[in-house]
Amino acid sequence: MARSLEAAFLDRDGTINVKPPEGDYVVRPQQLQLLGGAAEGIRMLNRAGVPVVVITNQRGIALGRMSETDLMAVHLRLRELLSEHDASIDAIFYCPHEKGVCGCRKPGTLLLRRAQCLLGLTTLRDTVMIGDSVSDVAAGRRAGARTVLLAPHEDVPQPCDVEPTLLDAVRRELSLSSSSPEARS
Repeated sequence: MARSLEAAFLDRDGTINVKPPEGDYVVRPQQLQLLGGAAEGIRMLNRAGVPVVVITNQRGIALGRMSETDLMAVHLRLRELLSEHDASIDAIFYCPHEKGVCGCRKPGTLLLRRAQCLLGLTTLRDTVMIGDSVSDVAAGRRAGARTVLLAPHEDVPQPCDVEPTLLDAVRRELSLSSSSPEARS
């Protein structure tokens, strides 16, 4: 039985773009590089009419490695790179805080709840959170969304849907969704 897909929430680093080494941050636009297939996956969601929202922790701001202005420039570059592939994101929600001081940092759910309000959704049951970390999956589960963890990953929470890339995760979600033209044909 097909299920609907009302929105896709995507982590940024390691899901859409190349993740910097542990302890480093994407602080300048020229550092941002899309992962292979990420733009195609987002374009597929766009064409299926599924809103795409980025949900990202940006601790580099709290650590003083970047400013919110720097982050806005990085996000502008992200939008430009996606646009070059006929793909777009509807909104970006980010947590600028240090670990353990807020409810918006994943695995907290506040960013997902804010996105839910923006999209006018009464529940997140028919949404998906896709990310490359256990905190992405935990945030999605706590908010009531379906979740997909991008592999490879050592600590896969069970039960958990796992796909190798964002593109694979999107293909899977759209094939299960009645929102997808492919699912209706």
